[in-house]
Amino acid sequence: LISKKMELKYHPGFGSEIVSEALPHAVPKKQNNPQKCPYNLYCEQLSGSAFTAPRETNKRSWLYRIRPAAVHQPFSPLEHPTLTNSFNAWPPNPNQLRWMPFDIPEKETDFVEGLATVCGAGDPKSRSGVAVYVYTCNKPMRNKCFYNSDGDFLIVPQQGNLSVFTEFGQLHVRPNEIVVLQQGMRFSVSVSGPSRGYILEVFNGHFQLPNLGPIGANGLANPRDFLCPVAWFEDTEVPDDGYTVVSKFQGQLFCAQQSHSPFDVVGWHGNYYPYKYDLDKFMVVNAVAFDHADPSIFTVLTCPSNQPGVAVADFVVFPPRWCVQEHTFRPPYYHRNCMSEFMGLVYGVYEAKEKGFAPGGASLHSMMTPHGPDAEAFLKATHATLKPARLEGTMAFMFESSFSMAVTQWAEQTCGKLDHTYHHSWQGLQKNFEPSWKPSEEEGPSYTSPTATE
Repeated sequence: LISKKMELKYHPGFGSEIVSEALPHAVPKKQNNPQKCPYNLYCEQLSGSAFTAPRETNKRSWLYRIRPAAVHQPFSPLEHPTLTNSFNAWPPNPNQLRWMPFDIPEKETDFVEGLATVCGAGDPKSRSGVAVYVYTCNKPMRNKCFYNSDGDFLIVPQQGNLSVFTEFGQLHVRPNEIVVLQQGMRFSVSVSGPSRGYILEVFNGHFQLPNLGPIGANGLANPRDFLCPVAWFEDTEVPDDGYTVVSKFQGQLFCAQQSHSPFDVVGWHGNYYPYKYDLDKFMVVNAVAFDHADPSIFTVLTCPSNQPGVAVADFVVFPPRWCVQEHTFRPPYYHRNCMSEFMGLVYGVYEAKEKGFAPGGASLHSMMTPHGPDAEAFLKATHATLKPARLEGTMAFMFESSFSMAVTQWAEQTCGKLDHTYHHSWQGLQKNFEPSWKPSEEEGPSYTSPTATE
């Protein structure tokens, strides 16, 4: 498969066992760790699960590289004013929260420098929880890479293309695509202009495709549409230990210096690697008679918890699709949820909030916080002629989590983008109750039980 943007080659498939070589025979035959590797390379294993994890969830890859990843100077703390995993440092806020589009800085800022924590829960030390970030940047990471010791990053670009260099190869990721960079994988992000997007981090487990149940063998995000990089390497010396490796470890950043590029893997094999996915390829399943199917039918990826059917986090999209339900209020229903719902908008308009919810902004509806269509959307949908209609030109998404996510001081105060008028969205909803309403004949008998008499 060839990327038209950068003429990059990709391996297709989700969670497949893959062998990839930048030079012929770089991956040893018959064994993983020979006494001498081809091309005098070093052999290194990257484990994404415990050695004894069941085969269906066991994740690891073998890398054949010019230098081991261990060749660097000691790490030292790296201050970052807007990144935190301390979710008890700011008072909780149960209100409906909405942010206007987050500002992209005017001064030169790379991907790591532009990270900011919006909300989250749990603790990376105990490998339990989630975090949500935005990134805003405008320059490439030069002689710098990043890796996350705490969990996986699922990145949703909203503005600006990302060229992602990894130990496994290169990926070109545009808005309306996602990229997943799993725990421990070193990467560098290059941008060509103002760029913005969202990140979901999970501290425990990895993302996987949701079970399809009665849907059957096909549908939603199909495994063949996920792409991972083909082996690529650079043998680049950086004098005076001029290359910086940034590590996110136990919720804080650290940096170490080294004298070479870390992207020196000549060949690799395994099932643990970065991957990307084009959201336009999501096969939508929807109600075709009446009512709503629950939004879980829009799940692209899920990170399951130890409790069956409950996710650490789901990545859900609301793409262009047909709406054909009869006798149905078609926008999302009013809801109080035992999960936390963080939403963002890649482009277009979201059907339940046609005003105020803008691309590059976000909303958070916390556990049991009521939410739903605003007054204008309710009136429009209640009186609409119910003909088949296609929702076009939109891509909204949701990070849904079983954790009760807390907002950070940066998100609620420092960034200056919180919409303090968001609660007005529902103030125009009027009492429409009509005690004299009578059912039509087709309504049938009432469910009301007979009055008990002695």
